[in-house]
Amino acid sequence: MSPSQLADPLAPYRDRFAAATVDVAAPVIVACSGGADSVALLALTADAGLEPIAVHVDHGLRPASAHEWRHVADVASGLGARFDARAVEIEADSNVEERARDARYAALEAARVEHGAAHVLVAHTADDQAETVLLNVLRGAAGSGLAGMAARRGTLVRPLLGLRRRETVAICEALGLAVLHDPMNDDEAFRRIAVRRRVLPMLEDVAGRDLVPVLVRQAELLRADSEFLDDLAREAWPGPAGPDARALAALPPVLARRALRCWLGPPPPSLGEVTRVLTVAAGEHRSTELSGGRTVRRTAGRLRIDAPG
Repeated sequence: MSPSQLADPLAPYRDRFAAATVDVAAPVIVACSGGADSVALLALTADAGLEPIAVHVDHGLRPASAHEWRHVADVASGLGARFDARAVEIEADSNVEERARDARYAALEAARVEHGAAHVLVAHTADDQAETVLLNVLRGAAGSGLAGMAARRGTLVRPLLGLRRRETVAICEALGLAVLHDPMNDDEAFRRIAVRRRVLPMLEDVAGRDLVPVLVRQAELLRADSEFLDDLAREAWPGPAGPDARALAALPPVLARRALRCWLGPPPPSLGEVTRVLTVAAGEHRSTELSGGRTVRRTAGRLRIDAPG
């Protein structure tokens, strides 16, 4: 760093952070695990005057995690931020990463509502984005999955997608902020960690270059394409007349699949589920079940989604 940056270590990041948080008003919820990424995010948010409330979510997957909130509370206090501790219960069996993520976001959203905040800020970096793209390749995701994580989705904001992980470490070191290390980030049994520690380095060795900027750029391009096509699909169906089954069946398959994904919403349907719904729209079947217990039925020429139970 230059002498001026040493005197003000946040100076190189202020403009980028401000651009990423345009229209974000105080107060905000900041998801803070105590790691370098989230502590750097908390520091930048406090520096920007967004009155952050640091929320630590304990998933209960490690004995030590029950005490880590104290460290986050101390960091928040030192930065002039408020603090909130939340605990969720996760069974340590299959799909633990996905269920922990869902529980964490639910806890953060509950904190947002309770504190009267408009947005939740999370600390995903460019490195996280690159890993997400590769994970979605392994899952066989469609174009929207290869577009990675959106900078904004509803009340959720990711202001650090333009920063590298090494930059968040540098911010914490320059500010003298102690950070926690989650030992689960060393466990290659988790697919994301295996991608981070083995797959991405191997690909970079083959390519002879840093692939994070490449994957991030591709995700940005695919996201722009995907959002444009989503808009076209929504205009094509269901439209003002509602979810007319015959109109959906008459669309080109590519547009019909995308329109269905938009209509069905989260959790994202698989290609098999979308294909089955299209057979319902075509009159080949009367109904089909989706993940999460939902059912799509054709009644009087229209499709409807029945909730679980």
